[in-house]
Amino acid sequence: MTAKEKIQELRQLREKVKEGGGPERMAKQHERGKLSARERLDLLLDEGSFQEFDAMVTHRIHDFGLEDRKIPGDGVVTGYGTIDGRLVFVFSQDFTVFGGTLSLAHAEKICKVMDQAVKVGAPVIGLNDSGGARIQEGVTSLGGYAEIFLRNTLASGVIPQISAVMGPCAGGAVYSPALTDFIFMVRGTSHMFVTGPDVVKTVTHEEVSFEELGGAEVHATKSGVCHFIADDDGMCSTQIRRLLSFIPQNNLEDPPSIEPSDDPLRMEEDLDTIIPESSIKPYDMRDAITMVVDNGDLLEVHEHYAQNIIVGFARMNGMPVGIVAQQPSFLAGVLDIDSSVKGARFVRFCDAFNIPLITFEDVPGFMPGTAQEHGGIIKHGAKLLYAYCESTVPKITVITRKAYGGAYDVMSSKHIRGDINFAWPTKRFASPYVAAQMGYIDEVIEPRETRPKIIASLEMLTNKRQQNPPKKHGSIPL
Repeated sequence: MTAKEKIQELRQLREKVKEGGGPERMAKQHERGKLSARERLDLLLDEGSFQEFDAMVTHRIHDFGLEDRKIPGDGVVTGYGTIDGRLVFVFSQDFTVFGGTLSLAHAEKICKVMDQAVKVGAPVIGLNDSGGARIQEGVTSLGGYAEIFLRNTLASGVIPQISAVMGPCAGGAVYSPALTDFIFMVRGTSHMFVTGPDVVKTVTHEEVSFEELGGAEVHATKSGVCHFIADDDGMCSTQIRRLLSFIPQNNLEDPPSIEPSDDPLRMEEDLDTIIPESSIKPYDMRDAITMVVDNGDLLEVHEHYAQNIIVGFARMNGMPVGIVAQQPSFLAGVLDIDSSVKGARFVRFCDAFNIPLITFEDVPGFMPGTAQEHGGIIKHGAKLLYAYCESTVPKITVITRKAYGGAYDVMSSKHIRGDINFAWPTKRFASPYVAAQMGYIDEVIEPRETRPKIIASLEMLTNKRQQNPPKKHGSIPL
């Protein structure tokens, strides 16, 4: 075979790889409202940046007639590329090939990109669309999952890990996304559950649909498994790109600052009157946050879950920050089980990846009642307390109206290493000046001054260095 013929053969193989499971299966994928594995990567990554690994890999099964059914790539496309010029590693499961099921070879491809990502310090993004374990492989497929789970765990807090569930994700397959930092789901096409509707009906006699059991809406509102929900695959890719713009490549880097386009000295007079005269009247904390952050831009995380607390990313003078805030317009902003866990997880992510925390506090306390006590509000509330206590990133707190009971301590108080603590002069029954006299509040400020005060504090804290005592790891109250 001549050199020219060899090159031609390679080109033909490359084209065959791109066919996936073939045009018929590809058409069915589109009929379901889903894009192909490669189409999803084209939307997610910068144009022309994708570099593929292991395109020729096939499974090694010799039973069940599969020895004659080998498709290059074996149901997952892996490699690396860039998003806004920044390196990311990716894998995208191909439902048109064996239903995207995971074989050992499939798992090894995913493990390779994860290992490379940790080695060079770059995020991993997994696009999940799979029927689960390839049952013809038996325990070797399960072993492949375990290899992925181990890497998810060891990479946690080292590199950002993002999962997009863009089709089915069932059984053991759900635990890789669950171990990652953020989960995206798509309305109508995403499903996550440990056991499906048929098993549920057999065991518990409950009749439930795929959507009711593990659809995007359920996990975004009830379980809290899903952090972001999208209308389609394209919107999901856009959301992932936006999220990555706020977070660093790894735990040794600072988050990516941009050239600010908003005046750092800007004051908002409307903040002076945002707190109602009546101490029991609600207001929307989002209004306060958007008036303070750069260009009013807030990317909420878990927007539809535990809405009595707001968490999300924003910028202050171009610098990414994590926002944690009570929401007085929902359950009066009380801390309960769900909001405590939501807040704790977000605080720990920000601390792991060097993102300063800004806390807007208006908290009446912890939710009373037998449901909360029996559900474990003590241990779950302690998670949020633990998260704030152990975090060493710059922490700035603004008490907008009140901070009562143990919730005052929990929400980044001076006593648990809050760096700068401000209060607005709007408390009705508990004057901020008492706390200011004790040094628990660094300064009572006019609400309109909040933005420049926070920015000045962040600049002062730029070189903050704080370490926790040496240990293997703490024992967070799980």
